[in-house]
Amino acid sequence: MSSHREAPGIAKDPVADSTDLYAFVSPDAPNTVTLIANYIPLEGPDGGPNFFEFGDDVLYAIYVDNDGDGKPDVTYQFRFQTRIKNPNTFLYNTGQIATIDSANWNRPQFYSVTKVDTGSKTVLGEGLACPPCNVGPRSTPSYSTLAKSAVHSLAGGIKVFAGQRQEGFYVDLGSIFDLGALRPFQNLHLLPLPAVTPGVNGTQHLNVHSIALQVPISDLTSDGSATFSGAGDRKAVIGVWTAAYRRMARILHEGRDVEQVESGPWVQVSRLGNPLFNEVIVPMAKKDLWNSLPPTADDRFLQYVEHPELGNLLPLLYPGVFPNLAGLTAVRDDLVAILLTGIPSGIIDGFQNFTGPKVADVLRLNMAITPSPSPNIKGILGGDLAGYPNGRRVADDVVTIELRAIAGLTYQVVHGTGVFTADGAAGAIYDVNADNNPPVSYLSTFPYLNDPESGFDVPA
Repeated sequence: MSSHREAPGIAKDPVADSTDLYAFVSPDAPNTVTLIANYIPLEGPDGGPNFFEFGDDVLYAIYVDNDGDGKPDVTYQFRFQTRIKNPNTFLYNTGQIATIDSANWNRPQFYSVTKVDTGSKTVLGEGLACPPCNVGPRSTPSYSTLAKSAVHSLAGGIKVFAGQRQEGFYVDLGSIFDLGALRPFQNLHLLPLPAVTPGVNGTQHLNVHSIALQVPISDLTSDGSATFSGAGDRKAVIGVWTAAYRRMARILHEGRDVEQVESGPWVQVSRLGNPLFNEVIVPMAKKDLWNSLPPTADDRFLQYVEHPELGNLLPLLYPGVFPNLAGLTAVRDDLVAILLTGIPSGIIDGFQNFTGPKVADVLRLNMAITPSPSPNIKGILGGDLAGYPNGRRVADDVVTIELRAIAGLTYQVVHGTGVFTADGAAGAIYDVNADNNPPVSYLSTFPYLNDPESGFDVPA
């Protein structure tokens, strides 16, 4: 996941670990925006008998900033509750789960959705059922039907889903964390490596838990409007991030049925805006700090965006491969724009997602950009203005996009040719897939991430 196990502290608390965040104009309902926050990284589908689930003791939130100050103007909060039907069995299910209200499912989860807007709270839905995990063909034989029944329609044209999904993010984990090896040209690595091989999807056959919300555009704008004068309309741009919270105090009890008691105010333990920000940009000693702070404090991390460590490492690991970065000591204002302020008008023809000078790591989405009929997974670098870093769609190849940006491609756009061309091997930089076909399948409708893989069907 783009923020999986990205900090020492949150790596020990997976149910509160935000892994991916998506924000895009819904292709099948273009008057709405879909917001997806994923949690619990690297779920093995065969994870029984205690299959994965959201934390009853965690507050999950999706934030929207519509005036560029890095503070939430619209918040959606999610709380979960697990109900044990039979306390005298170790089984997740005691028979086939044919419906989400099946008596055979022993640990069903339910949740509430609360909207916080201008200081007032509105409960949009409660007692909403999650689907079970995809146990296998005997336990969950019609999983797609189960999942569809867990898509809930709320008042005001809102849809919501919370439950297990197939991991939609793809990355060559085993390669890239092995001293930055990039299989497509690993023979050029500073250290001896085998011959060039295609990228490997390290998250294949893994699942994740997803909170997906589809809301009308008018619910997110500063003035409640749903129409814009064009892509240059500043009110069309929103910033999105997700966070998870735990209570300040936890008391453990020995020898009692009640294992713990939690109290005190909510404390933020996880945060995610742009993919890979905390994982790749923020240094190790400050990762837990970053997770605890709001986007308004991101000026404390500005220096790491202006002078990214990976940007200096790439030419050392691959001598001569990245000539456009050789000796580059200038402030990376291109990365500041992509990650912290949005891209202003005049850089890319017909596009901007600038939220103002306030630096904040949030996904910036220009809602006036309509969904592309022929999406390019390289997003804006592939000429598709509806893709990352304009929000983020589920199929966007964000690893390739961000590596190309850090390698200097976007610096050239701002300070050089003004077109999306690469210098040297930067144009062929790491790809799990070399074409426009992601190595993961998706749904064409809400909640877009596909049904999770079955525990029984995990390949040997």
